[in-house]
Amino acid sequence: MSTQYETSDPKPPSGSGSCLYDLLCSDTTPWERPSDAESTWFLRKEWRSFGARARLERMLEESGNRVCADCGSPDPKWVSLSLGVFICIKCSGVHRSLGSHISKVYSVKLDEWTDDQVDSLVNLGGNNVVNNKYEAALPDNLKKPGPDSSIEERSDFIRRKYQMLQFLEGHEETACCHQPQHPTSSLTLHITPNHHCSDKKVSEKHGKHRHKFRNSWVRNSDPQKMTKKINSLAGMVEFVGLIKVNVVKGTNLAVRDMVSSDPYVILALGQQSVKTRVIKNNLNPVWNESLMLSIPENVPPLKVFVYDKDTFKNDDFMGDAEIDIQPLLAAAKAYEKSEISESMQLRKWVADHDNHLIKDGVITLTDGKVKQEISCSLQHVERGMLEIELECVLLTQ
Repeated sequence: MSTQYETSDPKPPSGSGSCLYDLLCSDTTPWERPSDAESTWFLRKEWRSFGARARLERMLEESGNRVCADCGSPDPKWVSLSLGVFICIKCSGVHRSLGSHISKVYSVKLDEWTDDQVDSLVNLGGNNVVNNKYEAALPDNLKKPGPDSSIEERSDFIRRKYQMLQFLEGHEETACCHQPQHPTSSLTLHITPNHHCSDKKVSEKHGKHRHKFRNSWVRNSDPQKMTKKINSLAGMVEFVGLIKVNVVKGTNLAVRDMVSSDPYVILALGQQSVKTRVIKNNLNPVWNESLMLSIPENVPPLKVFVYDKDTFKNDDFMGDAEIDIQPLLAAAKAYEKSEISESMQLRKWVADHDNHLIKDGVITLTDGKVKQEISCSLQHVERGMLEIELECVLLTQ
């Protein structure tokens, strides 16, 4: 719980725990109520006993958290864990484009939550507390986005609010003199196929391209520098849904150190990119790590890159793959219009030489979720395969 609950202030705790505190104290007479220190301990114990997801649902019931912190859309189902706000699915796409160093986005329903994560969210105070901070100097003539606002309006406001920090109390720049910038160029992936890993010139070329690509997800802490590096268009794209990617494992990956490698995986969808953790000294790593990306209206392929982590030089390329997610999206749309309830196979992506699948990518309906398992050979590298699981969630869901 927040450290503010542990002070000697006789006032009861505020924020997410206040309703529970009042409920617990209402059933006791004044002389039976615990002291401040005892009540803090008791509150923490009772509050955590509900379970992470139940506590999260209780937070959503608070008045300020019943609407999106940025546009006011009702019933938000997404959370910026790093900022402490509940947001709608449209604003969540913009938050993702800011980068996880600014806003780390989770789903209330789709992601697994731990007590520590919920504690962190409680400590930040919820939508009202966060908005009082980040909108303290919001000009009277500036209107916040509404539920029906365009993605451009949302993107401009959210970037000014959380990335440029223009509405903080005492911020040097006044919002009235700020003109929204709409960049005309976008950051693209600059990785070229390498069929001869031993060729020094091609290897150096990969190094240069790799450095450019890594700039799309390695961020500096300076907001002005970040503005130049992050592609703003990612937050201005209309999204049709989300794809949840579980990076399961790699098998027989290429050696890039003396006898092994320190692999990690980067997923890229359009202008978005996310990465897994690094697994040290392992050619058969098991990640079992779930990552989330927004699906743009013009659906691009999901690009997968594997790298070996190096400390003193550029990370080494260990292969890539390209996955067509349109069949999965089409299956999810067809299921939404149907009355199917039982688990079944919906369709499959047949393995062949061109798509480099090791086996057919079967799309199934399991417990109301549209999923696909992919096992593919990594390309432009001497060896290695990757197993991932995909799940498609439409915007309307």
